[in-house]
Amino acid sequence: MLELDLLYTLALQHVPNIGDITAKRLIATCGSAEAVLKAKKQNLIKIDGIGLNVLKGLYDSEHLKAAEKEMEFIKTNQIKVSYFTGESYPEKLKHCIDGPILLFQTGNMNLEHRHIISIVGARKITTSGVAFCEELVEKLSPYNPIIVSGFAYGTDITAHKAAIAQDLQTIACLAHGLNQIYPKVHKKYMVDIEKNGGFYTDFWSSDPFDKNNFLKRNRIIAGVSEATIVIESAEKGGSLVTADIANSYNRDVFAVPGRTTDSQSVGCNNLIKHQKAHMLTTPLDVPYILNWQLEDDKKPAIQKQLFVELDSTEKVIYSYLKENDKQVLDVIAINCQLPIFKVAGVLLNMELKGVIRPLPGKLFEVI
Repeated sequence: MLELDLLYTLALQHVPNIGDITAKRLIATCGSAEAVLKAKKQNLIKIDGIGLNVLKGLYDSEHLKAAEKEMEFIKTNQIKVSYFTGESYPEKLKHCIDGPILLFQTGNMNLEHRHIISIVGARKITTSGVAFCEELVEKLSPYNPIIVSGFAYGTDITAHKAAIAQDLQTIACLAHGLNQIYPKVHKKYMVDIEKNGGFYTDFWSSDPFDKNNFLKRNRIIAGVSEATIVIESAEKGGSLVTADIANSYNRDVFAVPGRTTDSQSVGCNNLIKHQKAHMLTTPLDVPYILNWQLEDDKKPAIQKQLFVELDSTEKVIYSYLKENDKQVLDVIAINCQLPIFKVAGVLLNMELKGVIRPLPGKLFEVI
């Protein structure tokens, strides 16, 4: 993005009554942020949804002054800036109507041809929640996904740490500018995150820290990902907001069920009950439902061992597939009289052992 374009886009972003949706509409009509700021008011009010209240203060010189100051911060700190139509802007976020017109970032990210999932949940995560989150990231690591979260206490930092432990890219979406870090106790993880991943925010360095920023931040967490996973949640919480946003973007949502007596499971159980999320009982539900394929260098060798050890369940499924050619998971589960959630995990284990392989259309066959 050219420096002059960035300056005027920052200035437009600084106008109080113009949010991301309105800014995109104005830019689409006028051609650029500079053209918007230099357009005549009588021409702008002809645009659908644009009224005098929206344009109030548009021509104040303070916006360019503020933009120049923020530009200096960006240059000094070598902040990367992605424009909402640019190549470096996350592809999935481009399809979100309220995605930020500018996204500020630090670190080393590579989003090309990668699975991206968000993991969110309670700040007061339980011991079992931590264990499930760690197992989830470990079991998904062969698919080399990027793990996105919000860098907050509890589930967020657990997800980031689990990604670091598996040498996976992880992205932390912040609810403040890149001139600070919250919570400060998590500062010790910044180097590892920026080494393989990084930080996203659409807040300026001059924006005051506010609790309401977390809700705005959540749209980025949901928007950059193909799916959002809720590990734990009370009846109300920010992670449920993220799940709702993900649903509004037509993205997959997963929720880990829990006992009805556990307060930190109420939110997840409600998501499942109201059919707002897939029930996630095993990490391998994720690649099955999202139809992920293992990368070539992580697929098992096509040549089978002469004697592959299969457990009793694997033997049942293997025998069924050998007799009935390729079949979809649901049919395998029904005919083998096994729960679908269990079959998904067993099929992946068998794939890793090199005795079956997945096919397009969620079919499986014996090798």
